[in-house]
Amino acid sequence: MAYISNTDTDRLEMLKAIGVNSFTDLLAPIPEAIRWQGDLPIPPALDEHNLYRHLSALAARNANAEQMACYLGAGIYDHFRPAVVGALASRGEFATAYTPYQPEMSQGMLQAVYEFQTMICGLTGMEISNASMYDAATSLAEAALMAVHTTGREQVVVLNNVHPNYREVVRTYMRSSSLEYVEASTQTVLDLITANTACVLTQSPDFFGCIQELAPISAAIHAVGGLLVVASDPVALALLKPPAQYDADVVVGEGQSLGNAMAFGGPLLGFFACKKKYVRSFPGRIVGGTVDAEGRRGYTMTLRTREQDIRREKATSNICTNQSLLALSATIYLSALGKNGLITAADLSLQKAHYACTELCKLPGVSMLMPDRPFFKEFALRLPVDPENVNEKLIAYGIIGGLSLTPYGSDLKNGWLICVTETKTRADIDALVMAVGNILSEGTH
Repeated sequence: MAYISNTDTDRLEMLKAIGVNSFTDLLAPIPEAIRWQGDLPIPPALDEHNLYRHLSALAARNANAEQMACYLGAGIYDHFRPAVVGALASRGEFATAYTPYQPEMSQGMLQAVYEFQTMICGLTGMEISNASMYDAATSLAEAALMAVHTTGREQVVVLNNVHPNYREVVRTYMRSSSLEYVEASTQTVLDLITANTACVLTQSPDFFGCIQELAPISAAIHAVGGLLVVASDPVALALLKPPAQYDADVVVGEGQSLGNAMAFGGPLLGFFACKKKYVRSFPGRIVGGTVDAEGRRGYTMTLRTREQDIRREKATSNICTNQSLLALSATIYLSALGKNGLITAADLSLQKAHYACTELCKLPGVSMLMPDRPFFKEFALRLPVDPENVNEKLIAYGIIGGLSLTPYGSDLKNGWLICVTETKTRADIDALVMAVGNILSEGTH
């Protein structure tokens, strides 16, 4: 990146313009007790060539995560990214301004977003989809607000097996809106639904990777006129019944696994789909297809309330942007794999996860945390030792372990959440089992 530095004369002129004589005078309002005294402990300046060599040496000290087998999931997943995704997503046809208000300048991106919406509807079984959102957590929270807005009710019931980060975001939204947030278990949720319940927020597969039974919840919330909101894994939807078949009103989720890198935790891609009758209330952008005066196919943003951008106090949602680049990658990914390709990726993830679970449970002291619940590509185990210690030692084997569940509840002590996707071979899984077995054996001696 090119830059132009300030000369000493430039600095003096700027200081003079704001009424001080030196940089030290500029810092005078800061109490001496917290002000740095003397020179900063940094090495002398380097020229561009040597600075590049220095930074490269620092970067080389990092572990190469791409060469490690990753079994960490919990919302961000290591699915295969075909090379075609990056190659096409970087093409100029998709270049656009930040907000494509001028559709004639943004047809490439608008068409891609339109196709993204269509594919999300195909996966979820819903009637309409928006142009994507920040992530699954904000999508779920916005679904709760939409339910409150459309029903006129103030209570939101959230199942406690929903991802804890998602629940925290929903709780924050509720608190700032003075709404009632109620957390329920799968055993208590039906009893907590009342005539004041705007919606039930659930997740399937849930935080622990288990498939949630949706039919009873759907019947109960619709009996009182509320909405059913389901957070789903889009890859799992290639195998599972779409939430629409359970009469879900809103389906949200995280689209990172659709052709986007894990990228150390972000950026992410939230999707949001719902029944058509909520089209005037749902958040974010929506792109529609139309025909111009000459009969040519075209695309433009449509059915969008301007209050979202300019009248915050009257808006049903204050999310007025999206993750277009990631949505583009997801669209290319789904197009490249096709229906059968996505089913294959999902089925391989399912089979390999179950193989890994079976083999890990053969190790002494290892058992399933939730043995009676079916799972997709993630499963929770209970280890005889602290999972964090196991994860630390797995690094030496070139393995990134699962998520320790101990911080998420006393009943989850020594819980370990493992994710297995289609990227893992049988040899990879056997290596994981062997490494964990060695580590557990060391711990008992």
